[in-house]
Amino acid sequence: MSSPAMAPNALDRYFKITERGSTVSREIRGGLVTFFAMAYIIVLNPLIIGTVKDNGGHGSFLGGGSDPQLAKVAAATSLVAGVMTILMGAIANYPMAIATGLGLNAFVTFSIAALPDMTWADAMGLVVLEGIVMLVLVLSGFRVAAFKALPPPMKTAISVGIGLFITFVAFFDAGFIRAGAGTPVELGVDGRLNGWPLLVFCVGLIAVIALYVRKLKGAILIAILGTTVLAVIVQAIGHQGAQSRTNPTGWGLNVPKLPSDWIATPDFGLLGDFSLFGSFGKISVITALLLIFSLVLADFFDTMGTMVAIGSKGDLLDETGTPVDAQKILVVDSVAAAAGGMASVSSNTGYIESSAGVSEGARTGLAAIVTGALFLLATFLSPVVEVVPYEAATPALVLVGFLMMQQVGGIDWHDWDIAIPAFLTIVLMPFSYSITVGIGAGCIAFVVVKLARGRVKQVPPLMWLIAGLFVIYFAIAPVQDILDKIF
Repeated sequence: MSSPAMAPNALDRYFKITERGSTVSREIRGGLVTFFAMAYIIVLNPLIIGTVKDNGGHGSFLGGGSDPQLAKVAAATSLVAGVMTILMGAIANYPMAIATGLGLNAFVTFSIAALPDMTWADAMGLVVLEGIVMLVLVLSGFRVAAFKALPPPMKTAISVGIGLFITFVAFFDAGFIRAGAGTPVELGVDGRLNGWPLLVFCVGLIAVIALYVRKLKGAILIAILGTTVLAVIVQAIGHQGAQSRTNPTGWGLNVPKLPSDWIATPDFGLLGDFSLFGSFGKISVITALLLIFSLVLADFFDTMGTMVAIGSKGDLLDETGTPVDAQKILVVDSVAAAAGGMASVSSNTGYIESSAGVSEGARTGLAAIVTGALFLLATFLSPVVEVVPYEAATPALVLVGFLMMQQVGGIDWHDWDIAIPAFLTIVLMPFSYSITVGIGAGCIAFVVVKLARGRVKQVPPLMWLIAGLFVIYFAIAPVQDILDKIF
């Protein structure tokens, strides 16, 4: 019997590049694609947490949203994303990048920091506590056990639902789909594709599809970069400006123009700007605990859905549908949540945009390290990152959504026990704009359908607990009112 071929070098052996059917060039390319697909967070996070008032409207986050303070948020956002993504690659060997969680940052901003007498440092203290609780749950084995309790078709539904979710996010961010005047959403502006930026998006979408079906190496990265160049040219000629109420046909997120300065010195003054237990003196202990519970549950299942979707696309799941080295992935993710609070940029979590890099061939943690290194570089090159508009980055996410949607055939739609929970999981993610809501609705529906059909013994014990926690999560407001009256 011949002995198995040895991996050519230490790098290959450590990351299992050959073993997972990849190459160093694919990993680098995948890391680049992931970075460009999610680099928007460097610009978007400051616009969410840096410009809204806290203290019930009497103060403001980070000093009032002035440009220097926004730059601090951008620098800290890039730093934490870079460090934690590199740790994800080095420790867990998983091609998943980490950054400030969208949705979580909005919840922290508008539902926590805006409470009467609450400061931003107090709110960040709750985020740090959330990360600590998450880490305890991981080290106890509960988080992995909860994930394994989900039936395999439910895990497939989570992946499909996330595919639809990121597709909707991509269309909405690009302005291809918008809030309508008489309807919840509509096509473009007033039902039409008005404006040069939307044309750029359409060209980018056609390009990424054409390049991908032609099986061109680097198709997604080429499409993002090429569409960005087109956007810069269109802006230089047409002067479209930023999207606003008075300019609905403008660019989303960034106006694509060459920066006057290519390098900016980062200011990390926000690091350590948190008060671990400061919120307990501003709000009731019950309220503080319920807020931590909400953060934990949202982050808990968001990451689970994200890592299984990435693993499914990259063939990185075991026979039970669980990602390889799930424990290590979740440990790094939990530490990232706390690190985001310590850096005053909100909870950090896994990004589904990593699936864009996986679609480009990434299969190992080397891709995550490439992405993380680019985030660290972005602390100095933020002007360059700000060149890419939504219209250039989001076409890639639409393609990734299609690729994830293909798994829908793995669900038995004639088995009501799983079909109904899977359906609710899939549709509620885009409809509610929340991965957590979709997973929660699916888990509750799974238990309800089994109860209704007299199949109680088929419900894993842990699923009862998960469904019960989601019931509390969805009813958090009345539960809080009741507890406040009792205590």
